[in-house]
Amino acid sequence: MSLVRSSNVFDPLSLDFWTSADPFGVVRPLAEQCPVLTNVRVDWKETPEAHVFRADLPGVKKEAAKVEVEDGNVLVISGERAREEAGKDEAWRLVERSCGRFQRRFRLPRGAKLDQVRASMDNGVLTVTVPKEEVKKPQVRAVEISG
Repeated sequence: MSLVRSSNVFDPLSLDFWTSADPFGVVRPLAEQCPVLTNVRVDWKETPEAHVFRADLPGVKKEAAKVEVEDGNVLVISGERAREEAGKDEAWRLVERSCGRFQRRFRLPRGAKLDQVRASMDNGVLTVTVPKEEVKKPQVRAVEISG
């Protein structure tokens, strides 16, 4: 089954973009199999209490998303969006929504409480909260000046 993505010759993710640059017909079949969902949109906000990540994952089930901390300070958001197959007597005319595996990695700064990471999914938005250690303020003690 051949999938058709956007047909814009100026869009490098479009299969039509590669047609004229592929005289041997090698790139197009590979591009049809290559998942596009490798660049999940993520917002990273730092608050006084935590680092908050919000990833747009429309159509991804909670069970298909994964949040991990590796190497002690790297947050990994990954998963897979399943491809919707055409039924019997059906044919895709246009496929623009991406499917396949995705992964984003973020190096967390010092002071992140990696053992207290929380994640939740609501309406296709994955929210990951990484609490921060409290910044200890230097203890200041007034010293009386004699004399």
